[in-house]
Amino acid sequence: METFALSLNASFPPSTLHSSFRATKTTKPNLTAAKPPRAAASDGGSSGDEEARAQQKGKKPLHEIIFKPLDNLISTFNSSHLPSYLDPEHVLSGSFSPAEELPPTPCQVVEGSLPSCLDGAYLQNGPNPQFTPRGPYHLVDGDGMIHAVKIAGGEATFCSRFVETNKYMAERDLGYPVYPNMFGAFTSKITASLLLTAARILTGQFNPFSNGVGTANTSLALIAGELFALVETDIPYQITVTENGDVATVGRRDFDSPESFQIMTAHPKFDPDTGETFSFRYFPIPPFLKLFRIDSDGKKHKSVPIYSMKNCSFVHDFAVTKRFAVFPDTQIAIEPIEILRGKSTMRVDLQKIPKLGVIPRYAADESEMYWIDAEAAIARWRDGCMGRTATEASRFSWRGRGRRRRTMDIWWPVKLPRRVPQGFHSIFVKQTELLKM
Repeated sequence: METFALSLNASFPPSTLHSSFRATKTTKPNLTAAKPPRAAASDGGSSGDEEARAQQKGKKPLHEIIFKPLDNLISTFNSSHLPSYLDPEHVLSGSFSPAEELPPTPCQVVEGSLPSCLDGAYLQNGPNPQFTPRGPYHLVDGDGMIHAVKIAGGEATFCSRFVETNKYMAERDLGYPVYPNMFGAFTSKITASLLLTAARILTGQFNPFSNGVGTANTSLALIAGELFALVETDIPYQITVTENGDVATVGRRDFDSPESFQIMTAHPKFDPDTGETFSFRYFPIPPFLKLFRIDSDGKKHKSVPIYSMKNCSFVHDFAVTKRFAVFPDTQIAIEPIEILRGKSTMRVDLQKIPKLGVIPRYAADESEMYWIDAEAAIARWRDGCMGRTATEASRFSWRGRGRRRRTMDIWWPVKLPRRVPQGFHSIFVKQTELLKM
């Protein structure tokens, strides 16, 4: 059995607990192979009643006759032309190799005993493809999987569950992947895959406009007292942690939005004083940026469109103070028209002067939006990859003020029942908060 250790840092309060997962070994990808569909394709009705009736009559639906063979042909051709950062075999190796779901399983406390005051759940979110992906596949693609450690009464229980998004459920019922790998598609130069996706949408195999295409694989956040899994290509999915430590998906939520609401950032900001959550969405069609808030009752208010942002850029995150919201307008440009030219839709525009946009967080419109020129913020963008190389990252360590290395004291190591793939963002939710959900 592979072992990992979850180490809780006693120097942090429970709301900011950190963890470190230590592997005894790494494995090759162990992905779920395509399997026969369990039922007629289902995506909130997006696959169409005609295909369901065709299956009932024993006839193959349109996607089986045309799209699946065509997808296989495109994928076979693309596999020999993919750069390493978009090659699923390369990306999904080592610490990033996917894992299966695991129901609530007791964990062994290796040393010491968990204190009774440590009561709640630590959850990590990250991409974990349900099926072997067809390239191009980027590191940030893949179905969201929540890995949770429920701590109560001095005992720890581990669980891994997929976030049951519309995408996940539709592909599970079909038995193979049909949705596009969003980030991989938009950072590649492969037009055929995107055209096939457009054909699937036009024929009704799935409907991104009513059901979304998101994977909910990036972060976790408490919004109006409820727990959500998020990704910036969709709206959030509400999840919950049961008393026995299981993780369940409640559903996709639009917060009773008074307007069309299809996507939002994976990094909303919560104000503990007011109970409000501030968020935004960016999109390659004007207005490129919108600011909005969700009140303490979980109701979304009308968005403030920011037309003074002249081009779409990779905003990704923002900051909120007591009075203002601050947005980065980066040098990473997003240009969908490049798809038609067989080029990546994302590129670095070194001629652009990056800016910071500052707007009152309760603004009714953008009249008080101010843009401030900033220094270049791109460390590296090479072949669609941003940031350090893998080798550089392994040598990187965070250093605090005075450049002294910050270290953790390891307390109460817990042995997990199996390996945990590399994830993105985590959260610790106290039991008192779980009971209110």
